[in-house]
Amino acid sequence: MQTASPDPVPNAAANARLRPPAVAVVVPCYNEEISIAGVVAAFRAALPEATVYVYDNNSTDRTAEVAAAAGAQVRRETRQGKGNVVRRMFADIDADIYVMADGDGTYDAASAPRLIQRLVENDLDMVVGTRLQSDASDAFRLGHRFGNRFLTQSVNGLFGAQLVDILSGYRVLSRRFAKSFPALSSGFETETELTIHALELRTPLAEAETPYATRPEGSTSKLNTYRDGWRILRTIVKLVREFRPVLFYGTGAGVLAAISLLLGIPVIVTYLETGLVPRLPTAVLATGTMLLAFLSATCGLILESVSRGRWEQKRMAYLALPSVRSALRRPA
Repeated sequence: MQTASPDPVPNAAANARLRPPAVAVVVPCYNEEISIAGVVAAFRAALPEATVYVYDNNSTDRTAEVAAAAGAQVRRETRQGKGNVVRRMFADIDADIYVMADGDGTYDAASAPRLIQRLVENDLDMVVGTRLQSDASDAFRLGHRFGNRFLTQSVNGLFGAQLVDILSGYRVLSRRFAKSFPALSSGFETETELTIHALELRTPLAEAETPYATRPEGSTSKLNTYRDGWRILRTIVKLVREFRPVLFYGTGAGVLAAISLLLGIPVIVTYLETGLVPRLPTAVLATGTMLLAFLSATCGLILESVSRGRWEQKRMAYLALPSVRSALRRPA
């Protein structure tokens, strides 16, 4: 099972042969005029050598102007949704390491150097700043906490992981991971897609607890517990269908086969006792349902080979780029 346990730390001599990484702080933003200046200032203080990029997603307030005045490079993505912004950020920006955070001021910028150090020293592709164990329990609404745990445990069970917070928007990513990430989602489900992509490709990842704060007064959350929770759950199901077709279609086949047997066994018993089939429509329905079960199972087996081929292509695209430590190694 894939876990987020610490990896062995390379020795100091090996670290000394690495050049300083080029770090990009990428912040998707929609109507965060109240908090964005503090976010930009905090990351500039924590990572003085990094470039802070704020991607404005059709804000109707002064988010872009405030971010630019605070020292960020402001860019725009007109397609609405966080997933669309993440896709654009990873495509446009070149860096050795990407620090992704939200513009609402809830994530702890001071933790960024520690997360980057964890990524580089252990040659990881993603470090997730987890929130659920932090002291600021009042910053995480009860509905969001329950939904996060439910979705996290669902992903753990389906993909054999031991993660604690798959929905955190605070992530440190390697260039290799960011540039090979397909980014198919359009909204807040992009964090789930990031996690499942890492689990499916079996890339090295870790989680690190970070403080989580409440939003500044006057700032409102863009999350909708039920709508976004449903979209995330739907994304998980879609990715299971894509990455685990035998499990997805096999489950459907099992349900259909059970229904067929439930309908068909009484008909068979009656036929064996009397030699008659008095409930012909039920017999036809049971037969058709069993045929659908076999068809679903066959689809799962065929799509498993297709999924395997796509997995190999994505893995090759991922391996075409160097790991963090390889990219940072000084010339001999």
